[in-house]
Amino acid sequence: MNESAAPVFGDAPLRIEDVVALSKRRVPAVLSREPAFRARIAKGADFLDRLLHEEGVIYGVTTGYGDSCTVNIPPALVAELPHHLYTYHGCGLGRFLDETETRAVLAARLASLVRGMSGVSLPLLEGLEGLLRHDVLPLIPAEGSVGASGDLTPLSYVAAVLCGERDVLHEGRIRPAAEVLAEIGQAPLTLRPKEGLAIMNGTAVMTALACLAFDRAEYVSRLATRLTAFNVLASNGNAHHFDAVLFAAKPHPGQSRVAQRLREDLHSDRPPRNEQRLQDRYSLRCAPHVIGVLEDALPFLRQLIETELNSANDNPLIDPEREQILHGGHFYGGHIAFAMDALKNTVANVADLLDRQLALIVDARYNHGLPANLSGATGPRAAINHGLKALQISVSAWTAEALKLTMPASVFSRSTECHNQDKVSMGTIAARDCLRVLELTEQVVAAMLIAARQAVGLRQRVGLQSTLGEAPAAMYEDLCARIALVEEDRALDGELRQLVTDIRAARWDVYAG
Repeated sequence: MNESAAPVFGDAPLRIEDVVALSKRRVPAVLSREPAFRARIAKGADFLDRLLHEEGVIYGVTTGYGDSCTVNIPPALVAELPHHLYTYHGCGLGRFLDETETRAVLAARLASLVRGMSGVSLPLLEGLEGLLRHDVLPLIPAEGSVGASGDLTPLSYVAAVLCGERDVLHEGRIRPAAEVLAEIGQAPLTLRPKEGLAIMNGTAVMTALACLAFDRAEYVSRLATRLTAFNVLASNGNAHHFDAVLFAAKPHPGQSRVAQRLREDLHSDRPPRNEQRLQDRYSLRCAPHVIGVLEDALPFLRQLIETELNSANDNPLIDPEREQILHGGHFYGGHIAFAMDALKNTVANVADLLDRQLALIVDARYNHGLPANLSGATGPRAAINHGLKALQISVSAWTAEALKLTMPASVFSRSTECHNQDKVSMGTIAARDCLRVLELTEQVVAAMLIAARQAVGLRQRVGLQSTLGEAPAAMYEDLCARIALVEEDRALDGELRQLVTDIRAARWDVYAG
């Protein structure tokens, strides 16, 4: 890991890229050692202690939670309340978050708590830092959060692990948290009165997943643009649909950027040939207008995600300077819910665009001279070979499922917890949906990489003189080295799985800078 590139929690706001780097173990977690930061954290915790000694009433500290806020906790039992909070929330189900997602959750929760408005102690922050540094990952069920009052149930698994309870994944094995904490020399915490609420009553799960979704969507956008260039070339299309003057007339920045990338990939600044078709079908001609929506949405969505990431988002908040308790609703995940609903819509539209491009280039009626189903078989054997026929069916299935998931989760608020949580965000469900849409879209992209390699290869058979720029030409050569031309029918699932892995690892440096 690169220690010098590590973000320092407490010194500066985190970026999406920092969360991604931490989630992939490229950099370690580093908690600020600055005296001013540590003094601010201590000041909030000390103020809470003093208020408790003065018998102040604090929601979730001297009262019950949610609808039980009218129940006063006897002073002798206040210390036990955080344990009960994470215990009774141990009811999550579904798959466990994977390693990357779990690291992102730990990073997102730490990024919020270091704002110094949650009343937590330094040992709690050091505990989260220790889990990240030693890669001790709580097993967090993905399902069970309505996204307000925060990600209570999934984050209860983080709180429990810090206290030495429940299970963790460490060095590839699932083990009891207490055993692993002992091995790394990290003492289980006894949570202070506000600390259970501070860990759990926030948006860390949905925000973490949003950071990962944003990163993957940005790469999908770039790959979809490169694939469009390959498909224009393969279908003998008109590269002048992406003219600079044309796009200056409708100057959405992301849309114009996609058109510029296509011009560079296709060397389309030279004058058009007389024999070129005036207009290609929409899935080629309008590709910048589809991918451009995603490109133009990304900066806005980044602002929403990074603001949430660097916010104090539990309740109540503690102002250590004015010594006030502020009761509010910052646990509400509405901004992340909207961001994820919007992102999954724009990503699914890109999947649909690529699906339509594939439908064109496998169809001998529309691909301008390529064989049906892009079969590479010739002579008598052509009769029994089927090329990419089934691949196109699979792409259609993956695309249909992605499109089905674009129904916004944020409109399905459910009144919960005795109508105390009567309007909730569903942000975590939206984030999980978005990741599933991305998974399906990456499968479509993987199939399109095979199709692009096949289609351009078949076009070269009939004398295509490539007009690809240097970068796309190098990427095409890499695809040729890894994917043999499909001449005899063969199973493609192994190649598809490897390509999906490569996509998630951002193997190709597409439009860097």
